[in-house]
Amino acid sequence: MKSMSESYKAAGVDITAGYRAVELMKQHIARTITAGAASDIGGFGGLFELDITGMERPVLVSGTDGVGTKLKLAFIMDKHDTIGIDCVAMCVNDIICCGAKPLFFLDYIACGKNVPERIAEIVKGVAEGCVQSGAALIGGETAEMPGFYGIDEYDLAGFSVGVVDKKKVFDNSSVKEGDVIIGLPSSGVHSNGFSLVRKIFDIENRDIKQPVAELGGLSLGEALLTPTKIYVKPVLALAQQVNIKAVSHITGGGFYENIPRSIPKGLSAKIDKQALRILPIFDLIAREGNIPERDMFNTFNMGVGMSIVVSADDAEKAVETLKAAGEDAYVIGEVVKSDEGVIIA
Repeated sequence: MKSMSESYKAAGVDITAGYRAVELMKQHIARTITAGAASDIGGFGGLFELDITGMERPVLVSGTDGVGTKLKLAFIMDKHDTIGIDCVAMCVNDIICCGAKPLFFLDYIACGKNVPERIAEIVKGVAEGCVQSGAALIGGETAEMPGFYGIDEYDLAGFSVGVVDKKKVFDNSSVKEGDVIIGLPSSGVHSNGFSLVRKIFDIENRDIKQPVAELGGLSLGEALLTPTKIYVKPVLALAQQVNIKAVSHITGGGFYENIPRSIPKGLSAKIDKQALRILPIFDLIAREGNIPERDMFNTFNMGVGMSIVVSADDAEKAVETLKAAGEDAYVIGEVVKSDEGVIIA
């Protein structure tokens, strides 16, 4: 590649750094290649050959999201190889709520200065997220934007597409009183509520690299930077065994905003607060920020990253299937007649 521009470089954009970054990330992208991936990185568009064998009415399901201000933790910790997992998770965890299998993923990285090694670390995390969800990383974009971002800053967003046979889309119209709600544990704060977290801990002016006993010896920075768990494969495995009625990805807005999105009007999720396995990081956030319990459940996942509604008759089998798929799932509540949306008691 002989393309270069000294004038552009003098303005703060080194296009040769972009070429170097692509070369470094190729080893990570190679891990994600699936049967449908039909193009090499570097073209103008990412190609994917859709296999709809056995599907009567294939439906494409898409999701897009970013990582938000959790990126500030990556900057402070100077750790960039897991934030890409968060980006993938925020997209594919939404897609699986419809019962769709993610097919492919594209990322967008905007930065103040293209440091090839750092860009490659970011993509390494994206690739890991793709591997965890079974999606192929078929393309992306890196934009060097000096004067817009600081030289050590970047933003990260992504986009994913999945597919599901229309008859297998999770149908929440079948949810009824007495159905059981199963929780899938989160790995921590995931990628939501970080504007509040940053304010509470004043992370820009605090040493967040010191071990904290309450967090099992992890530093505050390590605990907060723990990547979002990806639930795609366990949910797909469960869908093969029982009838899943509804799924909620518990993100920003916590229990009160997300769970009602998967439950029909006139019904509510009654959550057994005593059954919840609330993680220590949330106790620390609530105490240091003096945050009311209602606000905690309306902002954070509180240790439950995803909720699944099944019939009472299927609950035991569902929990067993999820455990076999590597998720320490457990019953967190039931569906009741109510217009409150969520009842936590």
